[in-house]
Amino acid sequence: MRLVHIIIAVGVLLVALVPLALPFLEFVLTIAIAKGFAALGVALLLRAGMISIGHAMFYAVGAYTAAFLGTKLGVTDLAAMLLLALLMSALTGLILGAFLVRYRAIFFAMLNLAISMVVFALASKFYGITGGSDGLRVPIPTIFGWAPDKPVFDTVLFYVALTLAVSIGYLVYRYLKSPLGHALASIHTNEVRLEYLGVSAWAVLLAAYVISASLAGIGGAIAAVSIGHVLPEYAFWTESGHFVLTAVLGGIGGVVGPFIGSIFLESVHSVAVNYAAEYWNMIMGAALLIVIFFLPRGLYGLIERRKPNGEDKL
Repeated sequence: MRLVHIIIAVGVLLVALVPLALPFLEFVLTIAIAKGFAALGVALLLRAGMISIGHAMFYAVGAYTAAFLGTKLGVTDLAAMLLLALLMSALTGLILGAFLVRYRAIFFAMLNLAISMVVFALASKFYGITGGSDGLRVPIPTIFGWAPDKPVFDTVLFYVALTLAVSIGYLVYRYLKSPLGHALASIHTNEVRLEYLGVSAWAVLLAAYVISASLAGIGGAIAAVSIGHVLPEYAFWTESGHFVLTAVLGGIGGVVGPFIGSIFLESVHSVAVNYAAEYWNMIMGAALLIVIFFLPRGLYGLIERRKPNGEDKL
């Protein structure tokens, strides 16, 4: 086992133990993992040189799917909620991606932003369906027929989210190591050569876009059941910007980077709000400046430097 794998395993173990020592951080870490999924989706597209500033729409699709299942359709099982949220986000990503991945650079970014704002407007205006600006309440899900109370459910959800982050993160790692993953990186370096080799850049990008949307969707579903309420702001452009910032801050060199960035941001934000409410914006800005100036490859660079070579990024 490489040193980087040991560091990541120890990091996951420490995150798993944090709620036992500091229970008030359990909710913060759950939300951080949820947003880490969305940031990982953004990071996938960044590997191809494509920046999406509208991925919050898939985060919202996942969240609203969980809310609809719980309040409108009577589906309250956690596993069913997460699975159906993932599938709905993937389907939405497939439909939109078939059109969007034909574009590059600023056109791709702005089209994603425009569609996400349409989703935000629809969620805000269709009061009878989405609850409008009041949003929808998400009932506490059951777990294979078991109906825990809220504190117990929150603990179970945290460990479910952490387990999903590890397992899905590994699947994304294997995807990036596959020929399809290498083709995705090639789009950023030389798309024309890829086409000459007979590989469709459109198909490669569409596959990445669907995976990216799925990741954001499952993150949105986890956030929805954790908070117990969904709002149109899930799809707002500032949330999309937050995901891009998280991905860049954590580092896109490895799958764990976006999760590291998300945990860092949510932790600093929580501490700053609790202990220096009037200065939390300044504290957040200072923390970001330190990372940007001294860690150009993001927080993941701290791990990457300890690797003997760059072949096994995780």
